[in-house]
Amino acid sequence: MRLTFRPLPGLTVAVALLFAGLVALGVWQLQRLQWKLALIDQVTRNLEATPVTLNGAALPSPQTDYLRVALTGRYDNANEAYVYGIGPEGAPVFHVVVPFHLDDGRVLLVDRGIVPRDMQSPATRPAGIRNGETTQIGIWRWTQAPGTFTPNPDLKHRIWYSRDAPGIGRALHLSLAAPALIEADAAPNPGGWPRGGQTVVAFRNEHLQYAITWFLMAAGLLGVYLAYHVSKGRLALTPKD
Repeated sequence: MRLTFRPLPGLTVAVALLFAGLVALGVWQLQRLQWKLALIDQVTRNLEATPVTLNGAALPSPQTDYLRVALTGRYDNANEAYVYGIGPEGAPVFHVVVPFHLDDGRVLLVDRGIVPRDMQSPATRPAGIRNGETTQIGIWRWTQAPGTFTPNPDLKHRIWYSRDAPGIGRALHLSLAAPALIEADAAPNPGGWPRGGQTVVAFRNEHLQYAITWFLMAAGLLGVYLAYHVSKGRLALTPKD
């Protein structure tokens, strides 16, 4: 038996290009998978590391996120701001964002945690106000610009609908050391509010699934191509002469 194959030129070129494209997409997804796994590993190590003291030290690089940090200084409680969000129980909450003046003179924003909407006013939670010099442990998070459909902030009531650290800084007439928020750890505050420890670590990682899909599509395309040639008598096993 011998294999005879007389490919259709135009169809073969088109299928070859499409096949190469599908395989390339699969390979790209495998590369993305390795990148995502490395990112998750880095974030996990950052979250488990000993807090880095920022006073008098360089701030984290833009490539560093979820780093545990320690700040020593004072809260500017008169300039609380609030970021609207949804709490763990699914109810609307406010994240209490407070300027923090480090001992070295720099200013950062700390997300002290969440409060129910009816506890937005500091007067409803006086025990949780931290006055005087204090040390705050938290998670360093770089913030992103508000999206196109993000509502404008309610400047009168200092309410934002995104983690817009630069915008909050401008509204409070502060020169922030970095466009970042330090999310307070879960150490309880007197009175129970604000409730820290609200850092959410959730990475969507479906690159392997996507890669398999692209490779299966490439294999399916090849199968259809070959089957078509078989049906046209252009691919067959024939007896040897």
